[in-house]
Amino acid sequence: MANFIDRRLNGKNKSMVNRQRFLRRYKSQIKKSLSDAINKRGVTDVSSGENIIIPKKDLSEPFFHQGDGGNRNRVLPGNDQFTTGDHLPRPKGQQGQGGGEGEASDSGEGDDDFVFSISKEEYLNLLFEDLELPNLEKKQLDKLIEYKTVRTGYCADGVPSNIDIVKSLQGSIARRIAMTACKRRELKKLKERLTQLEQDNVDNISEIKDLNKQIKALEIKIAKVPFIDTFDLRFRNYAKQAVPTSKAVMFCLMDVSGSMDQATKDIAKRFYILLYLFLTRTYKAIDVVYIRHHTQAKEVDEQEFFYSQETGGTIASSALELMAKIIDERYHTSDWNIYGAQASDGDNWADDSPRCGELLNNKILPQSRYFSYIEITQRAHQTLWHQYTKVAESNAHFAMRHIKSVDDIYPVFRDLFKKNTSQAA
Repeated sequence: MANFIDRRLNGKNKSMVNRQRFLRRYKSQIKKSLSDAINKRGVTDVSSGENIIIPKKDLSEPFFHQGDGGNRNRVLPGNDQFTTGDHLPRPKGQQGQGGGEGEASDSGEGDDDFVFSISKEEYLNLLFEDLELPNLEKKQLDKLIEYKTVRTGYCADGVPSNIDIVKSLQGSIARRIAMTACKRRELKKLKERLTQLEQDNVDNISEIKDLNKQIKALEIKIAKVPFIDTFDLRFRNYAKQAVPTSKAVMFCLMDVSGSMDQATKDIAKRFYILLYLFLTRTYKAIDVVYIRHHTQAKEVDEQEFFYSQETGGTIASSALELMAKIIDERYHTSDWNIYGAQASDGDNWADDSPRCGELLNNKILPQSRYFSYIEITQRAHQTLWHQYTKVAESNAHFAMRHIKSVDDIYPVFRDLFKKNTSQAA
């Protein structure tokens, strides 16, 4: 059997540096191709890699080459032969100098396009680059860190109130056994010998006296071993653990009423899947609360949120009321940054839309860092949009966007969560 040892300075990913340089250099073309490709994917197929197509003209670079040669006519400023708008025949190329008669393909992956594959990690990095949760606020000053006390095992030193009696007694028993084991084995043998001599009828009084002295001496030595020593004491140990001062929760509210046809629901699901991937990839600790509603609202898990077929009428205020209730019960504003995203076709009972505006103005927006409403419809704006327009006029952290087709999902998503560069500066 032969063993091959790779002693090359570069491993199998030796072109990784060049690849990253290529991605940085042509980022604008790649991101444009990415936004076109994401609209062609399935609802749940947004976390795999992608084939990126870059037109050849975008990859062209200036280079030195042999000129065409021969006599050529050039039109220079100040000429007296040509005027603006005159058409000149294209010079005919010579053999071997690019004068071909072929035509480029006008569709598909033609020969003039450069196609390469990007991995899942590269795809997601490009997808969510320069995005953030707006107005994310640290709930305490940077230099003030909140701690909580947690148990961290046992220690040999501590205050009397933290003594663990069971652990200390276990240590005492183990110490006494270790220190007296040999003496107890010897004592057992002496007692067995003494019993044997006492049963015999032979005159051995002197030996019996000697054994009694040895037994008594061993018993005194064993008794001198203290029942418990300071070495045995064990104290419950406590340590302070830092608690994150900035926590965030995102509420996802989706309309699943009968007016939401399958195509509209598909667009809403695509938007929320993008939002979920963005949140879980960008932020390590964030809660996501899913709420589906028709005439009634219900908090559901991720599986039911995306795949349940339940439907009904439309009362949008039920979802907002449930969101406000969950905030009061589980997400206190002093500890949490609260965000919300609502997707609907805008169709709602006319009497219920003012109730939605009231809930946003009085309960949800005062506690939220950012709330976005996405209306998915190709028709004119519905009653919910008109009511929310009044809410947006008095709340800068409330955003409204309109999605007509699948092509609008990614641009709207980036617009809602784009990074505030002025605030970062």
